Formats: sequence, C-alpha cells, structure tokens
Amino acid sequence: MRIEVAETPFFSRSVSESVLARARTEYTIYPDIIRHYVALKNNIQAEPITVDVTVEMNRKELGQRVRTSSVRSINECLLGYVTGGTRFHDTGIFFAAYVNEENPMIDHLLREALNTRIVNRFLGYQGSPEAVDNQVYALWNVLQKRNFRYSSVSNTSLSSNVVFSQRVRTFDDALESSQINCVDGSVLFASLLRAINIEPILVRTPGHMFVGYYTDANHKDMKFLETTMIGDVDLDDFFPDERLDSTMVGKTQNQMSRITFDKSKEYASRKYKENEKGIHSGRLNYMFLEISKDVRRRIQPIGK
Repeated sequence: MRIEVAETPFFSRSVSESVLARARTEYTIYPDIIRHYVALKNNIQAEPITVDVTVEMNRKELGQRVRTSSVRSINECLLGYVTGGTRFHDTGIFFAAYVNEENPMIDHLLREALNTRIVNRFLGYQGSPEAVDNQVYALWNVLQKRNFRYSSVSNTSLSSNVVFSQRVRTFDDALESSQINCVDGSVLFASLLRAINIEPILVRTPGHMFVGYYTDANHKDMKFLETTMIGDVDLDDFFPDERLDSTMVGKTQNQMSRITFDKSKEYASRKYKENEKGIHSGRLNYMFLEISKDVRRRIQPIGK
C-alpha cells in the first residue's frame, strides 16, 4: 500500500508505504504528515485547506481523493470532541500549551517586578508560604501596571456540535494588546508562576476560569486568584455588599494593587469552594489542571 499526500501551506508532500498482512481485511492507515510547525504557529485565523491524497495497491493506482477542510487558528484551544453522536472526549489538558514559562518577555517582566522592591529575588518554594505569596503579589503588581483591560472575546469562527474550542490569547498576544479575559489572564499568570518555580493550577467552571497555586513544595495548601481583577474593574461587581470602590479614593497605586490582590484571592477561593465537587468530578465544563512536570512531558508550550 502506497499513500501520497500532496503538499499544502501547512505540511510537505509525503509518501507512506505499508505492508498489509491479510487479504480481504479492513485496515485503518494513518499516513505520515510532515508538518510545517512555523506556519501552523503563525496561523492566527481559520483558513481553508485542500488535501489531495493518491493511493496505490500493489503498484496499481486506486485513485485520488480531494477534500477541503479548515485549519484552525493557533488561538483556538480544543476543549473536546464528540464521537458516535454521544461520547464526549475531554481535551482540556491542551490549555497547558498556552502556559509558556519560556517566553523571552518573562525575563523583562520579572525584572520589572524586582524593581518594585516587593521582593528582592524569586526563590520559588525556598521560603515560607508567606514568602511565596509575596512573590505572587509582585507578579500581580507588575501586570496591573501594564493597564490590562478585560475583554470577553472567546468565541471561535468554527464552533460546532462535534468539536468544541475556546479562543485563547497567547502570552505575546495578551501583552501586546493589554487585553485579557478569564482564560487569557489565567494562562498568562500561570506562565509567570511556572517561570519562578511555583506550580500553577488552571481551574475551570462552566463559563469561567481562574488560576491557583500551591504555597508549599509539598502541595499541602492552595490559593486562587481571579485574574480578571488585574484589569480596570469595578470591585463592587465582585463584592456588591461591601462598597469597596468608595474605599479606594485617595489610595496609591500600590495600595490599590494590594487590595485587589487580596480581594482576588478571597473571591476566587469562594468560587473554588462553591464548585469544589464539580471541579474534581471530571464532568463536562469543569477542570482542575496542575501544570506539573508530568503534564509538561506530554504538552509543551506553543512557543508564542
């Protein structure tokens, strides 16, 4: 059996040859695909693609098949897909690909954070849980100074009842646009946490995501952050009974940053407790994803 796949903008021409052991037996063959990873990484909008396949059996041509489909944007994270009409396959682990602790911009952000003098160095878990919290706050503070704005854009152009996806800004996209939604903010913050050797957690509930982190190397204690509060938000939307916005008058930028950090932890911790059973149930639209070494062995950062 010889299968030839013609070249496209996203993969090279390839030829796959197989020996089929039994006659009159049905086989499923997956031809080799030589992908153009740079082209795929730089594809920021869904594009049509024509796939041309030629098949030969015992040197006799069996014909050619041409199919047109769509190549999704690098910003579309596959949440899951349905087979057999009812069986859902969860692929939420792919969110880990948008956590990019190796992005070159991280060094600049860490330097900015050190310049605030909130911490003198980033030590990961070498200090106390309070020291870990201070390091996390230093990251929060430096992101707030970049004047992020909340943006709820999350729809994709290829939504269907079979394949489910979520639009996610890459690290570069989020920094460039200074816009984040709950998913963007969570993967952005998780990238920074991984960079300073603090293990992050992506927590998903129906219609929302927030980030968590362990405060100790033994993973005995967790804290959570509502990353949408990094941006210019009305605190009264999150705590309607406390009238917090009126208490912010006259506060310095750093004082306001500390208040929003503490309130972010309070709000996210409450949401975690309210949804804890679902978060650890493995049910649809719930997720508890530690960006651990084990996950990293399976899912590498996209590289943007």
